[in-house]
Amino acid sequence: MQAEREVHTQELQLVAFRLGKETYAVDIQQVQEIIRMQQITAVPGAPFFVEGVINLRGRIIPVIDLRKRLGLPQGEKTDEVRIVVVEIPPHKVGMVVDAVEEVLRLSMEDIEPPSTLVASVDEQYLKGVGKTGDRLVVLLDLEAILKKEKDSEKQGKE
Repeated sequence: MQAEREVHTQELQLVAFRLGKETYAVDIQQVQEIIRMQQITAVPGAPFFVEGVINLRGRIIPVIDLRKRLGLPQGEKTDEVRIVVVEIPPHKVGMVVDAVEEVLRLSMEDIEPPSTLVASVDEQYLKGVGKTGDRLVVLLDLEAILKKEKDSEKQGKE
C-alpha cells in the first residue's frame, strides 16, 4: 500500500496542448476549463500579450495569447484554437492555444530540467521537459508566465 502511494505521488497529470508544432503542458489541477475561441474585447493599455477580456458566465476573465507571451511566432487561427482557463490564486486567466491535445500522465522520472542551450522558450517559463513515448512535452510554469508582466511590457515596446 505504501509503495502504491509513493508511485502515485511521483506522477503528474497534465493537460497537453499545441503551440505550432510543439506540445506544451500544464498541471491539470490549475486548469478550470477549456472553451472554444470566442469574441475577445480589447483592453486599452494592456501588455502586448494580453488579447483582452471575455465574459465567462458573468465573470470577466483576462485572456493572454500564449504564443506572444512565450515569444513564439504568430500562428494561423484555425477551428482547433481553444482558450484554456487556468487558475493561479487569486487570478483566473484564459490562455489562447492552437489546439488542446489530451490529458496525460508523466512520471517524475520522465521529466528533466530544461536545457539552457536548446530552450526555444525563455527558460524562466519552463518547469521541465517530459518524455512520453517518442515525443517531448514542454512543462510550463504558469506562475512565472502570469507574474512577470512588467518585464513583458518593456519587451513589447522595444
